[in-house]
Amino acid sequence: MDAIVMAGGLGQRLGMGEKPCIELLGKPLISYVIDTLKAAKNIDKIFVAVSPVTPRTEIMLQERYKGEVGVIRTFGGNYVGDMIHAVETSGAKGPVMIIMSDLPLLDSGMIDAVIKKYEEAGTPALSVYVPINVCKEAGIRPDTVFNKEGKLIVPTGVNILDSSNIRQEQEDFNLILDNPKLAMNVNTVKDLQRCKELLQCAN
Repeated sequence: MDAIVMAGGLGQRLGMGEKPCIELLGKPLISYVIDTLKAAKNIDKIFVAVSPVTPRTEIMLQERYKGEVGVIRTFGGNYVGDMIHAVETSGAKGPVMIIMSDLPLLDSGMIDAVIKKYEEAGTPALSVYVPINVCKEAGIRPDTVFNKEGKLIVPTGVNILDSSNIRQEQEDFNLILDNPKLAMNVNTVKDLQRCKELLQCAN
């Protein structure tokens, strides 16, 4: 399946300019996600959705990936609208993975495992969550929390949708994974420092 990385947000809380371009151990934040997708067995084409507030991201992608990654310009300001525009512009057929640009701890094995689960679930859509206790143990304060049958879960920013019905609400399988790497998205300077420490420990 194809993948679209959403990279059109302001990243205001971080306050360091365009979030996808922020360097983490000498590498742009978004490159962690793109390189993970490139290494995944079940990902075909990769697109990045940029917006008027992320012009440097577009330039950086063109210089760094030289056509390996498709860049789609969205209008900005409306995540769902930008996502729909990106899916329709990409020309994706069938299921498409939508993923945020600020998940530097993801690895290709996780991506392939999510796709496998999607194929097993048999629903048009799948969303990946972590239990709230995973966030608490990692020292993360989530923005959004859902109640799933009495359990509090946090969206990770990894989703699969049926591109042929992208404008319709889709039956959604909730995949809940007890994996702190999925919980580590970068919204603050503290998050960035935590990811740096975890990446250094892994090497």
